[in-house]
Amino acid sequence: VQVPIFTMSAEPIKVCVTGAGGQIAYSLLFALAKGDVFGPNQNVILTLLDVEPVMEVLKGVVMELDDCAFTTLKGVIPTSNPEVAFKDVDVALLVGAMPRKDGMERKDLLAANVKIFKEQGKAIDSVAKKTVKVLVVGNPANTNALVCAEFAPSIPRSQFTCLTMLDLNRARSQIAQRVGTQSQQVKNVIIWGNHSSTQYPDVSHAVVVGADGSQTAIRQAINDDAYLNGEFIKTVQTRGAAVIKARKLSSAMSAAKAICDHVRLWWFGTPQGEYTSMGVISDGSYGIAVGLCYSFPVAIAGGQISIVQGLSIDDFSRKQMEATQAELVEERDAAFEIVKA
Repeated sequence: VQVPIFTMSAEPIKVCVTGAGGQIAYSLLFALAKGDVFGPNQNVILTLLDVEPVMEVLKGVVMELDDCAFTTLKGVIPTSNPEVAFKDVDVALLVGAMPRKDGMERKDLLAANVKIFKEQGKAIDSVAKKTVKVLVVGNPANTNALVCAEFAPSIPRSQFTCLTMLDLNRARSQIAQRVGTQSQQVKNVIIWGNHSSTQYPDVSHAVVVGADGSQTAIRQAINDDAYLNGEFIKTVQTRGAAVIKARKLSSAMSAAKAICDHVRLWWFGTPQGEYTSMGVISDGSYGIAVGLCYSFPVAIAGGQISIVQGLSIDDFSRKQMEATQAELVEERDAAFEIVKA
């Protein structure tokens, strides 16, 4: 019997996960350690950052990671010190954030998170590799990513992203169910704007791929613009709230899967002719204000993210894109008002 030989990479990838004692991280750490993101032959070292009261919980998480006996996991470093957590990391997954509590005003939530992401940005700037890839998941993710980038001036802004892959996966799944296919057959759906209820899931350029490889435009395949411009958008925009209502907890398993998808595409690139969606710092493409962290259609090659250019934007789409931009401008202005205070 021949035994397959796997050559392990000599140099481990160092990955920091913040909010490491939380729900999303519990699913995410398993996938990272198992090789689902960087491949079965790539060693990883995980640094787990959380606040001091969670350190006892993290001990249990580390025990479980040990007990999984992963072949690709070469080290685990639990800590409450951002400078330890981000030291020489290749990838920083900023999952942890202050959750909104009963009676909390949005500005209070923003104030708490500006402080967290300012501190983490400074630590990343100080000790992470200058090539670090930063993904912000903690909400409000777009604005938190912008604050983090602001306080890490030595790291190129192109290396800061926020997660809209969860919204994209939700959109593709809804379309696939409507068409009667698998979600991986649904290509080039776009999430524009904020990871919030103003986001715009756009199928104007999306296709469904048939068993024979033929491509049909989604609008043609579904043939129901009232649904695509109404119920579909609303379902994707409010899916997070629907999960909380049903489960009494926020999305965790699906969020962890989306983080894995985002990082894998950033690491390995998008397939030829396809694009994905990520929150990136705007360069003014599609008339979106320069400097906002806004979700665009992007293609990735060699670890470099490029906003897909030249897509036609109809009046309906333009209106949706501007509405979500307005919310992001408001969030940004409020966040930087707090920073200056």
